[in-house]
Amino acid sequence: MSQRDASHETFLAAARAEAEAGFAEGGIPIGSVIVHEGRIIGRGHNRRVQNGSPILHGEMDAFENAGRQPARVYRECTLYTTLSPCSMCSGTIVLYGIPRVIIGENRSFLGEEEWLRSRGVELTVLDDPGCIALMERFMREQPALWNEDIGE
Repeated sequence: MSQRDASHETFLAAARAEAEAGFAEGGIPIGSVIVHEGRIIGRGHNRRVQNGSPILHGEMDAFENAGRQPARVYRECTLYTTLSPCSMCSGTIVLYGIPRVIIGENRSFLGEEEWLRSRGVELTVLDDPGCIALMERFMREQPALWNEDIGE
């Protein structure tokens, strides 16, 4: 396993832990971390249910928890997310110039991957079994909540 693969696994595991925390709180199990120079500067999970928020997706929560950062920092970051980013989160990724996004899985939901690529964002989809299993469990146990979250 290369150093890059090992770091992907470490940071995706942190994002997956966020997703699991969200699920344990009764929310939607999507987690994200933002990494700069080998360390997590922001982490979060979907808190739409917990906070009654229309915008606190996992990626948005990670940005919020990263706090105010210089543009230079964001241009040097990698964002890890357990699920393919939606339109809102993809827009934020582009707005802040995040150059790389590592996606745990995109089987449950295919977000704006083509648009992100068209904007120069490097994407890697890992097809992580843990991310896939967590979303499958959630969709099976909470179909109404999942449909609400994806707008159906």
